[in-house]
Amino acid sequence: MARSARQTYTVGERRLSVSSLDKVLYPATGTTKAEVMEYYLAVAGVLIPQVAQRPVTRKRWVDGVGTAEHPGQVFFRKDLEDSAPSWIPTGRIAHSDHTNTYPLANEPAVLAWFAQVAALELHTPQWRFGRNGQPRNPDRLVLDLDPGEGTGLTECAEVAGWCREILQDMGLEAHPVTSGSKGIHLYAGLDGRHNADAVNRVAHELAKALVADHPDRVVSSMRRTSRAGKVFVDWSQNNGSKTTVSPYSLRGRERPWVAAPRTWEELEDPDLRHIEMAEVLQRVADGMDPLAPLGWVPDGGRQEAGTPEAGAEGATPQTGEDRLAKYRSKRDAAKTAEPVPEQAPTAREHSESEPPTFVIQEHHARRLHWDFRLEHSGVLVSWAVPKGPPLDTEANRLAVMTEDHPLEYGTFEGTIAKGEYGAGEVTIWDAGTIEIEKWREGHEVIAVLHGRATGGLGGVPRRYALIHAPGMGGEDNWLIHLMKEQPVAGGPQPAAKGQGRAPARRASTGTSPATGTTDEQAFTVADLPAPMLATAGKPSDLAADEDWSYEMKWDGYRVIAGVAPGRLVLASRNGQDLTADYPALQELTGLLTGEAAERGGAVLDGELVALDADGRPDFDLLQEASGRTGRGRRQTGKPGHDAGGIELRYLVFDVLQLGPPGSSAGRVRSLLRTTQGERRAILEAVVVSGEAVSVPPNHLGTLAQARRASREMDLEGVVAKRTDSTYLSGRRGAAWIKLKLQQHQEVVVIGARRGRGGRSGGIGSLLVAVPDEAGQLSYAGRVGTGFSADQLQAVEGTLRRIERKTPPVQDVPAADRADAWWVRPSLVGEVSLAGRTRAGRLRQAAWRGWRRDKSPEEVRWETG
Repeated sequence: MARSARQTYTVGERRLSVSSLDKVLYPATGTTKAEVMEYYLAVAGVLIPQVAQRPVTRKRWVDGVGTAEHPGQVFFRKDLEDSAPSWIPTGRIAHSDHTNTYPLANEPAVLAWFAQVAALELHTPQWRFGRNGQPRNPDRLVLDLDPGEGTGLTECAEVAGWCREILQDMGLEAHPVTSGSKGIHLYAGLDGRHNADAVNRVAHELAKALVADHPDRVVSSMRRTSRAGKVFVDWSQNNGSKTTVSPYSLRGRERPWVAAPRTWEELEDPDLRHIEMAEVLQRVADGMDPLAPLGWVPDGGRQEAGTPEAGAEGATPQTGEDRLAKYRSKRDAAKTAEPVPEQAPTAREHSESEPPTFVIQEHHARRLHWDFRLEHSGVLVSWAVPKGPPLDTEANRLAVMTEDHPLEYGTFEGTIAKGEYGAGEVTIWDAGTIEIEKWREGHEVIAVLHGRATGGLGGVPRRYALIHAPGMGGEDNWLIHLMKEQPVAGGPQPAAKGQGRAPARRASTGTSPATGTTDEQAFTVADLPAPMLATAGKPSDLAADEDWSYEMKWDGYRVIAGVAPGRLVLASRNGQDLTADYPALQELTGLLTGEAAERGGAVLDGELVALDADGRPDFDLLQEASGRTGRGRRQTGKPGHDAGGIELRYLVFDVLQLGPPGSSAGRVRSLLRTTQGERRAILEAVVVSGEAVSVPPNHLGTLAQARRASREMDLEGVVAKRTDSTYLSGRRGAAWIKLKLQQHQEVVVIGARRGRGGRSGGIGSLLVAVPDEAGQLSYAGRVGTGFSADQLQAVEGTLRRIERKTPPVQDVPAADRADAWWVRPSLVGEVSLAGRTRAGRLRQAAWRGWRRDKSPEEVRWETG
């Protein structure tokens, strides 16, 4: 029987009549209807979980897709065809003047029938039908990254990475799909509790945030004329009436390309391309399904549409509600050290002399987080912030609302016993008073926090916004954002009662008594941007068709400098104020020239190093210089040296702003969106070298030449910077790649072993851990060399102050536990090493010193 004649096949329990199986639907490849049908049946196991219970809109090419010169005619079909088999399940959507009846692709036979009618493309919305036949709320968010003229898949992949960072900050995992047409689709799973309008609004805000961060690379406007040279982020497909081509669907293009789920590693490939039907079949046969986490689980517990939602518009606490009932239900007053009041709370009267309060507590529980608590209605309304309150206006961070806490919790510090709710160490990170500007219960809070002079907020008032974002993975999810419009730091602010550990020193005003500067001219570390970070890599990560410049990787501390005539502020990578610690760098105030001098200042990025007798950076010397008391340190008669005669040098490699920090926009020229190559030229024109400051050369030759120069100077390695890249403040970008010649690793100290022999009575070795990609600490081994006797004594003094009874991690081998004592995992050190063992432990590790400029949350295994 000819394949063009009608035949009947059995697919599962269904009988399907098919015809014209030899018809060519893709002339460029000779792909027939039979092969299309075989494809859809072969991928049914991974495709159906993505389309099940969703209404399927089809694009049909009855006579094939044709060629570029003579494209085939396409039919767009919503309603199920009259000729369709009666066993195909359907879902109905009622409109004001008509009702559409859609097929549901819940089984392979439906996919085979789609192939029979040449329905090559399958499009679905982001929601599914519920058991009652009504549309549920969306169970996923989608972003369509569409390349404009002059851009392609590589640029879309870069933007996808930026999207991924924002979604991760919202507590969502992004999954990429190369669309098989032009760009990339990003999917993130939702809990299904909120409607399409809410999700669409959040997606729009996300797109706008991307445009604000990358205005020269991203556009979210629907106007096609604005897309040339940029990637269009289409957020609108989250609208309940919009559809997106389904993952694993074929495309009606010249060749049988597929909307193919991909891994993030694949997106990093500079040769990334769309893939065809045959390649997808092989991936599926190999068990590869990157989108499996978003697959449909029948009756999987997702909320049905119409279920009442907490925090709905206009909702307010019920009259007479005991807002501490949930708090008490989770705690046993006889077992926990926390305050557990018996009475329901009552709101207290506030005045200018007694404003409402706040407290931010660092909570070392199962996972480190910060508890952000604001006084309202007689309680401390509370959020858990996994990454801590942002100190950068460009950062959005996840804040998960928890139960209300009693006002007495504002002074609580101590240990919550093992086995109790929230077990772990609690210390006060900052505390003080608040000015509430807006409080929409369950929706939005805007407040100015006035913390302690030595608190984690830097001793300056901070205006925060908390926005309810339930569509981002959970009813309790909020976003916390440091607003761009910040209050001006004035006189001393009221402090909360009680004492607490203050991890950040008071921010310097940057004023000099000798110059008589005014408060209006003052600026602080809060006015400085966070540094851009490099990604560890290897030479093959540098695309050959892109322009790169090369800088030496200096062995020191990253420092951002805010400079104006007679005024200087120095900030570490994690926002610490270093101004008083390194008086030798005051000479920066007289080294500006050109446009920086005309505008009255600049913001610079560089590395602070200590030089040995041969003029090479020496990390041990820097540790020695930094270990002395910074406050009041006197500079020796020799310029550029600290009080002990150690030669310090600030190596400036970037300029981020022309004009003094904190000044009005008319006086300032931001260079964050200026390319790396242009910023380098500006830097060389506006900063001259001095005794303690210099602008090291960058290398425009080959990578091999730059690495050879680094090796000759006995440096750590090279940092490659793409010359057309912009500066991503506070972010780790693939446009900066660090290529190390020496292996160094940051570690979190978790304990120490008792010394023997010559080290008897003191520390024998340190026990260290490194967080995995999820931030979970895992044991990384012992470090017993690289210390002098004096250093070991100083290290012990430091660690005894944070001693605890139990190990912070559970995977320490018994042999290493035997004579160990433990500390809170809050300090970062750096070691040199010969590699890692098969068990993932340090091999031949030697101590290099503390990294007080870094926090444990930043530590990860080096991969380069």
